Amino acid sequence: MLTGLACAYALARVDFPGKLLVDTILDFPIVLPPLVSGVALLIFFGPVMGNALASVGLRVVFTPLGVVVAQWFMTLPFATRLFREAFEAVDPRYENIARTLGCGPFGVFLKVTLPMARRGIASGTALAWARSVGEFGATAMLAGVTRMKTETMAAAVFLNMSIGELDIAVAVSAMLMATAMAVLLGLRVLWARGERDADTEGPAEAVP
Repeated sequence: MLTGLACAYALARVDFPGKLLVDTILDFPIVLPPLVSGVALLIFFGPVMGNALASVGLRVVFTPLGVVVAQWFMTLPFATRLFREAFEAVDPRYENIARTLGCGPFGVFLKVTLPMARRGIASGTALAWARSVGEFGATAMLAGVTRMKTETMAAAVFLNMSIGELDIAVAVSAMLMATAMAVLLGLRVLWARGERDADTEGPAEAVP
């Protein structure tokens, strides 16, 4: 979420050389198959950077840290895209007014931009979290699927199916489906509430 907020705000509010390239790179994991993303991460954190990171005590490949890295890599584009849309929906005039009233850049971000983009940020956070819960391909390639070490819920379905424990696999699958349904339902309620508030909010009330 923190990385996505920083990237999204920079893309929405700052013009800099190579912006289009950065935007394209951030979206790249969306179009890549998860297994290909996992292979790329495995090569980067293995032969390319593995020894350098190990020298400072960071081991990513086949460790729980690898789960975090893989899930971060796969979910960052979703969060960044939705956060950026939320920031772009905020009228910059409100931010400029806050600056003329004495707020610094960080104060404007905390007191004006974040509150006005809160629904989009909440939606992006929920979708990114749900995507990370169900992520399997990249995580399996980078962190492995070691029981009780790098075993995520999606990996638990695969492991239990492979050894014939169908009851456990079905139970975990049901939990994942219930989680996905709860997230989607919550987002629909959030969006519907936001539309109702936008319809009933007067022009004066919209100014923070």
